[in-house]
Amino acid sequence: MSELINNSIERKKRLKALILKLHEGGTQEDVREELLNSLSQVPYGEVVEVEQELISEGLPEEEVLKLCDAHSKVLTGHVDLSGFKYIPPGHPIDVFEKENKALNQVVQNIKELIASVEQNPDIDIKSTVLALHTHFNSLLDADKHYQRKEYLLFPYLETQGITGPPKVMWGKHDEIREQIKGGIEILKTEGISQEELLASAEIILMPAAINVEEMTVKEEEILFPMANDKLTEADWYEISKQSLEIGYCLYDPEIDWKPEWAAEESINDAQKVGGNIQLPSGSFTPEELLALLNTLPLDITFVDKDDKVKYFSQGAERIFQRNRAILNRDVRNCHPPASAHIVDKIINDFRSGAASRAPFWINMKGQMIHIEYFAMRNEKNEYLGTLEVSHNVNVYRELEGEQRILSYK
Repeated sequence: MSELINNSIERKKRLKALILKLHEGGTQEDVREELLNSLSQVPYGEVVEVEQELISEGLPEEEVLKLCDAHSKVLTGHVDLSGFKYIPPGHPIDVFEKENKALNQVVQNIKELIASVEQNPDIDIKSTVLALHTHFNSLLDADKHYQRKEYLLFPYLETQGITGPPKVMWGKHDEIREQIKGGIEILKTEGISQEELLASAEIILMPAAINVEEMTVKEEEILFPMANDKLTEADWYEISKQSLEIGYCLYDPEIDWKPEWAAEESINDAQKVGGNIQLPSGSFTPEELLALLNTLPLDITFVDKDDKVKYFSQGAERIFQRNRAILNRDVRNCHPPASAHIVDKIINDFRSGAASRAPFWINMKGQMIHIEYFAMRNEKNEYLGTLEVSHNVNVYRELEGEQRILSYK
């Protein structure tokens, strides 16, 4: 029969019939076998076109969302990617795919932990739950990956008339977000037993992890190849420039990609309002402000009033390593679950006005590290966020006498 399915119209008719068969209750196994017998490989663009046609013909988006997983499983490994154009390092699609690799590693870790609970009746449940909690906190980072699709990529697809599939995928994003949050709530439960953990794994933990994994397949076999065909290099450059505002997922791009035709931009070019940043006691160019912040002998991290990490300094001798994947991440998820209650306490006290600073100090690798959190407030005493300042104070503890003569070190 495959020799008869030799053009796009016939392929799409057959694919639509197979998807509708799933809608009518056909099993994935039967539909997959028919797909192998009749279509073998389906061009990625046709998968999107068929989804769009089904929605335009009246199949509700909610129903397409229900079918999304089923027909994706049927198609996995049978989408023809031979026409996928080359993606340069640092390109938004390259970044998305690197993030998918990191997400899939987290999913694999979750699967292995759950398997160990199933296989070992004497496992340390408390430490296993803590490890699972850490991995689910990492999965929350998928939200930034999904937001960049929703707010940067999907609008460009919509200008090309591709509206249905992005809506379906957005609905799937929301479902995954709720599953991950539900998993975290379960993993916060005090004294959860092995039996309860296994029941939770079946109902919510494994479905959440598997849905994250399957979304990476939908993206790499269908969404990204199709988007790469439809969008121009200028479109991708705009997406790339705006990506940092939303943030990256478990990965910090090593290359800031730009097309060959794009002009070089300095940090001063990015500040268009009057050229300088004007403050009550003076002004800076953006370049000067960046140099000032990175010259301070301190690590500075700013968390905004919505508890999202918005900035960290990049001095030459950082105490705690940071990368841009933490930007726009909830600060609680940047700390081990065991200490999340301390972060909550500090933020709540700062927000309520019960406290304005919280100092800590630790010994680390022979250094005395002083860490202090400061509530940031405006002139109306309204809470703006939290500033974390970390400092190696060894040199100050060793000072004796005075030094009044110039001496460079």
